[in-house]
Amino acid sequence: MTSEPRGAARGTSPRDLEEEVDELVHLYGLEDDDELGDEFVNENMPRIEVSEYPAYMVAGREPAVEQRDWRLSGEAAEAEDLGFGGWGSEGQCQDLREAYRYTHGRASEEYECYVIPEEEDEEEAPDVFCVTCKTPIRALEKVLDEHQGHEVTPLNKALESAKDEIHRNMYRLEKQIIEMENFASHLEEVFITVEENFGRQEQNFESHYNEILETLAQKYEEKIQALGEKKKEKLEALYGQLVSCGENLDTCKELMETVEEICHEEKVDFIKDAVAMADRTTFLIQTQEIPGNKNGCGNLRTAALEDQTLDFSDVEQLLGSINTIPAPSAPVINPQAPNSATGSSVRICWSLYSDDTVESYQLSYRPVRDGSPGKDHAESTVTVKETYCSVANLVPNTQYEFRVTAQNRAGLSPASECAVYMTAPSPPVIKSKEVRSCEEAALICWESGNLNPVDSYTVELTQVETPGAAGVTESVVGIPTCESLVQLQPRQSYTIYVRALNVGGPSARSEPATVHTTGSYFRLNEQTCHPWLTISEDGLTAVRSERKTPTREPPPSSNRFTRCVAAMGNLIPVRGRHYWEVEVDERSDYTVGVAFEDVPKQEDLGANCLSWCMRHTWASPRHKYEFLHNKMTPDIRITVSPKKIGILLDYENSKLSFFNVDIAQHLYTFSCQLHQFVHPCFSLEKPGCLKIHNGISVPKHVTFH
Repeated sequence: MTSEPRGAARGTSPRDLEEEVDELVHLYGLEDDDELGDEFVNENMPRIEVSEYPAYMVAGREPAVEQRDWRLSGEAAEAEDLGFGGWGSEGQCQDLREAYRYTHGRASEEYECYVIPEEEDEEEAPDVFCVTCKTPIRALEKVLDEHQGHEVTPLNKALESAKDEIHRNMYRLEKQIIEMENFASHLEEVFITVEENFGRQEQNFESHYNEILETLAQKYEEKIQALGEKKKEKLEALYGQLVSCGENLDTCKELMETVEEICHEEKVDFIKDAVAMADRTTFLIQTQEIPGNKNGCGNLRTAALEDQTLDFSDVEQLLGSINTIPAPSAPVINPQAPNSATGSSVRICWSLYSDDTVESYQLSYRPVRDGSPGKDHAESTVTVKETYCSVANLVPNTQYEFRVTAQNRAGLSPASECAVYMTAPSPPVIKSKEVRSCEEAALICWESGNLNPVDSYTVELTQVETPGAAGVTESVVGIPTCESLVQLQPRQSYTIYVRALNVGGPSARSEPATVHTTGSYFRLNEQTCHPWLTISEDGLTAVRSERKTPTREPPPSSNRFTRCVAAMGNLIPVRGRHYWEVEVDERSDYTVGVAFEDVPKQEDLGANCLSWCMRHTWASPRHKYEFLHNKMTPDIRITVSPKKIGILLDYENSKLSFFNVDIAQHLYTFSCQLHQFVHPCFSLEKPGCLKIHNGISVPKHVTFH
């Protein structure tokens, strides 16, 4: 019973299997379950919900699980939902499940994914961008929603535009960051300079202060010692005066005692002795001073200590020397840094010794003398406080010599060694008439615009996709000459700029030139033109008039046609396929084709092995066409005279083909040995006009040849 249903289900037809499943459902008492029956009948139902169960099953279940989904993601859930708890063995339930799955044509894993549907309410992705509201929307909203009348653009295009805007903003931010970093670096340099100057001043003050203290201490010791010696000397003198005064007092006492004794004598003797004593005293007073006066007792004031006036002139000199700073040493000018100059200005930097104190700098400059007489330029001077200076109003691509002196209160320093700086070049001038292009490249020519030579040139290409698009898409650097062959993308338009570079930096951009790569574009070379031909201003038309036909041919020349009245075109030297058209007059005699650059200018086109051409000669009413190379032509008749001739030059296959453009007719094809580059040639044997159409795509009828 366990394995038979499984084998029967695998080996019987779908109808027999359905009947067997119905029997199994009836066997397990599931026929009363309407919803389960609907699930067996309808295979499109993703879920099986059982709302009614037999009474003996409901009693054993929790109220919260009276209604369950049959999700066959686990064996336990399947067994429980199919009645494994009391309806039969595990094998019988397994047979029922296998049969059920096979009946509905899916495996267990597929069934599990199918019976658990996920509510997917995915909105349609936006496919356009509303420029007015600046938000992505669906195309349907443009018609039905509030975005009616708003400007919309494809989402991809809006994304590219947003990316370009982000790139431009990032470029501007990077530029601002660089400027801020340079400014911060400058502030840091100033900060370091201030700190160094302050440190030097602090050391200078400390040194002078210590010197003053030492001087004052030394003077103090000297003055104290001198004062002690003076004191001793004065005291000794005073002691001597005191001794002398005592002796004088004793003498005076003796004299007074003698006088008193005389006073007690007889009058006659007293008078005699008194007269003698008076004479003696008078004589003593008149002839000598008081003995004490010899030792200075009469001049005791002079024995007092004099006021000691201290001489602080040397201290004052030291104090004055604190603010006296020596003159600075000569600064050193740094070598010129890359990109430090423009066409009219240059930035000079210099340095100085660390123990110098500087208040300002004087920068002197003048153009470098080239030895020419009468060109001795005056010297200019600029005063700055920083160790750098930007000098303006200079001549482009010119060398200038600079000298710097430092200055403080002590005076000027010696001048620095002479340093030579150079301004950036002037913008080059693109020769628009000499610009040539094809579908894969362009040859850009320009003039330097500078009297002195420059180091190199840079060509900048801007691809013009939409009006207003900007940004350099490619740069070609290190170009040594005044022309460059640049690889481009087909069928595009480019704006070309050129910069000149020297040691000072790049010049400003040149005036732009536009290049289209929709086909080969060239102009007629006037340097190869026969004197009888006139080239138009745009270089695309050659005219031979009656009045310009002199009686004598011009002298031979290696560059200019002298026998054949012809002119060459400047085709770009790029291998590949080049196509152009020539508008001709049916009644004029003309020759069109190609030739090597060194084709003999004294011969007709097609008369040598260096040229291939198509010649038309008109003798009313007959038109004669020849396809000439080395004076040989095939026998070809052209019934419809072309008014516009298409010429296809194929370097890859070494072929030159001619076509009648108006009727898309192939005329003739040369098999050429093109070991060098060739140039278009145009000749008028009689008065007439040839007009060139180039810069056009190759027509479809030409691509098969």
